[in-house]
Amino acid sequence: MSGPTYLAYDYPLLSAFWTMLVFFLWIMWFVLLFRVIADIFRDDELSGWAKAGWLVFAIVLPFLGVFVYVVARGKNMGRREVAQARAQQQAFDSYIRETAAASGGRTTSVDELTRLSEIRARGDITDEEFRRAKELVLSGSGAPER
Repeated sequence: MSGPTYLAYDYPLLSAFWTMLVFFLWIMWFVLLFRVIADIFRDDELSGWAKAGWLVFAIVLPFLGVFVYVVARGKNMGRREVAQARAQQQAFDSYIRETAAASGGRTTSVDELTRLSEIRARGDITDEEFRRAKELVLSGSGAPER
């Protein structure tokens, strides 16, 4: 061991704090860089050459490119992100509606148990009949005939 040995007390607490701060700022910088690059590709208003220009500017001079992009087009970045989130939510909602409509004629055991519970609440069947019907539904035999 020809080099010096560093112990924990050789690295003061304030230096650890600054190291962590620089590390997290570095990570935040990369997050911002990737969000700007994603926004460049997401923007439908930009032509292909404009996208290429912004992309080259952000890659060749990253700090200046990202700073200029955020100042020049940052206001619409949030709007585009909100529009994309709404589009994804609408696509998900339409998928759920289509899936639910496709299985519209079939009843599940939950539907059968709900219907049995309503019949028992009206007093049309006794608790013993409800218990037997529930066992039939849960066993997979189907809905009991009345």
